[in-house]
Amino acid sequence: MKGFLDYLEGDSILHKMHPLTKIFVAALLCASAFVTSNFFYLFGIIVIDVLLGFIGEGKKGSGLFKRTLGIFRGLFKMSIFLFVLQILVIQTGNIVIPLGKSFGITDTGIRNGLLLVMRLTAATLPLSVLISVINLNDLSNTMVKELHIPYKYAFTFTSAIRFIPVFSSEMSGIIESQKARGVDFEIKNPFKKLGMILPLCFPLLMSAVRKIEFTAKAAELRGFYFRTRQSCTKVYKHHLRDYVFTLIGLGILAGAIVLNVLI
Repeated sequence: MKGFLDYLEGDSILHKMHPLTKIFVAALLCASAFVTSNFFYLFGIIVIDVLLGFIGEGKKGSGLFKRTLGIFRGLFKMSIFLFVLQILVIQTGNIVIPLGKSFGITDTGIRNGLLLVMRLTAATLPLSVLISVINLNDLSNTMVKELHIPYKYAFTFTSAIRFIPVFSSEMSGIIESQKARGVDFEIKNPFKKLGMILPLCFPLLMSAVRKIEFTAKAAELRGFYFRTRQSCTKVYKHHLRDYVFTLIGLGILAGAIVLNVLI
């Protein structure tokens, strides 16, 4: 999932949406995933998340759908570990698969494991998909201009998002340099692999500190402390597509709440 939060340029309807609408719709889908406990409804939210990636392709092909599938595959691999952990730890309920005299896989463990996996996937995908089509400069400007958030807080929020793919790229570069020196990271034992990766966190930390210091100096030179609401001259308008997607998100959340109450 290298560069999974980098901005993807495109001409799709998702790219043209208001930056705050994208964040709000993603938050609604995430909330819906945590509100409902119905597996079919969670599956429907996951399908909607994948459809968002398809819609974000546009006519020119932004690569969003390919990234969405890549994030989905990464979440699936992580989910396998979480599912196995859940069914081994949770021992309440009826034993379905006995693994010993008083130990086994229970129906409650299987249900909670599936629920955790589907909620994780349904809640992570919309944020990853919609942040990929948000220009972070536009997001910080709208947060300051429309939400009246002080610029330093908006800048901190967007910088945190911006640095995630940067750190991921830095880590990939460090690993590639170690491979060039003959270090074999293609081992199957996850504990040995983790032991090899942990020492690499120190050079990553040093690189992060240098980048943060450089970014802070660059921001000060550009008048960071003088930025106000009036500094943003670009106008961000809400269009019909923003209201349509907002209503869809609210409808999904309302359906999750009603379903949770009735069942």
